[in-house]
Amino acid sequence: MAASLYIVVEGEDPGYDIFVNGHALARNEDALERLADRLQVSPLLEFFSADENSMALLLDQGAGNPDWAHHLPQPQWFAPTSGLVTVCALIEFLRQAPTALGSETAHVVSELREYERVLRKTAHHDLRWHLAVSWS
Repeated sequence: MAASLYIVVEGEDPGYDIFVNGHALARNEDALERLADRLQVSPLLEFFSADENSMALLLDQGAGNPDWAHHLPQPQWFAPTSGLVTVCALIEFLRQAPTALGSETAHVVSELREYERVLRKTAHHDLRWHLAVSWS
């Protein structure tokens, strides 16, 4: 199973496209966490929060335990500006060090730019967000 990190925006329909691929970010999450620590920004997974919708998706995909859905805490929501600090720092570093992640660098930067686009729109609409994980 391949994991994907995707963005969830608060509310039913934010009125704009929030699609992000997230496969390369999931594959390189450990390296990105070390890089975020080095850059003194929050790692991407600090923006993770499980909610009923993402857990239902996991269960539909055959992952997880159905009992989890009954014991989930309320989702955590984050200001898009906090995520943008991390995303922009990672993009800038990888732009200056294009071999930092080997052949994955271009894919990671492309997905980080998708995150940047969605987070800027989320900030513009004064909404909050969090990360979720999907397996396919």
